[in-house]
Amino acid sequence: MNLTFESLVQTITELVLCHSPSGVETEVDRYLLQRFAALQVEAWLDEAGNLIAKLPGRQSDRAIAITAHKDEIGALVKRIDDAGRVEVRKLGGAYPWVYGEGVVDLLGDRETISGILSFGSRHVSHESPQKAQQETKPVRWETAWIETKCSLSELEAAGIRPGTRMVVGKHRKHPFRLKDYIASYTLDNKASIAILLALAEQIQQPAVNVFLVASSKEEVGAIGALYFTQRQKLDALIALEICPLSKEYPIDDSIDPVLLSQDGYGLYDEGLNQELYQAAQQVGIPLQFAAISGFGSDASIAMKFGHVARAACLGFPTQNTHGYEIAHLGAIKRCVEVLQVYCCERNAE
Repeated sequence: MNLTFESLVQTITELVLCHSPSGVETEVDRYLLQRFAALQVEAWLDEAGNLIAKLPGRQSDRAIAITAHKDEIGALVKRIDDAGRVEVRKLGGAYPWVYGEGVVDLLGDRETISGILSFGSRHVSHESPQKAQQETKPVRWETAWIETKCSLSELEAAGIRPGTRMVVGKHRKHPFRLKDYIASYTLDNKASIAILLALAEQIQQPAVNVFLVASSKEEVGAIGALYFTQRQKLDALIALEICPLSKEYPIDDSIDPVLLSQDGYGLYDEGLNQELYQAAQQVGIPLQFAAISGFGSDASIAMKFGHVARAACLGFPTQNTHGYEIAHLGAIKRCVEVLQVYCCERNAE
């Protein structure tokens, strides 16, 4: 089936609207199991919450894995005061000023309660701590709260408690199309999950077994990927990721995917990078190369801990990473095309 920008937008939209903060990923799990079943691709959840799909290869004694994490950043309830105000702390690399004041969802054990992420009034003097937010200090989780207008008993009945996850309200998450770009919260890493689904649809018989892994709890330490790679022998591991656009990195905001040589956890495998580069050349797709910091992936973390010998990270240039992200649909599509060639041809050597 031909992969179009319209079909990518549709899939990414459906994924983004599935709440999946680290460790509470059931919504996106249900969606993915249905999608893989419709494609008649074997898929299952492992004990660590990874959702794994297997594409049987012509060489059944070899395997590679392509990961895209399915969890999103957000916040975690720390305490609830007597008036029903909820205090939260970050889950992954989340900052309150990125979300701004507005609707957030608290994913209770029995019910989702929506509230307003609040920073306090602007019409104040230096007698109020909020004045510093206007002049000298960014908003921090410690000075923000969620206003629910619910009583303690109502919150308790919904299963809102310390440890409850908070995410951006669902009605604020709907992606926005900017010509050939898509803009949304949680493109990291829902757009990469869309690449996994496209690969499951496009690849009929890969050279070796291919595991498409929607990994769990990546944002809090690549926990799912570490569990999977400790148990599954792999010839190579490729992580799909966003790639931050910043003046410090030589990355253009374009349709050309990015192949990382290094990130905050260490070096990627140059031999595997060359294989991916050759696959890209085969279909006439230029790749950008970068070494970045303040970043890690399933692949670099798994290689750092000795779970895999060869790892790579293929990404698409993204503005506003860990915020309201913007990425070119062409770069996402090209990641599919490069990996399709790699899985079916290059990796057969």
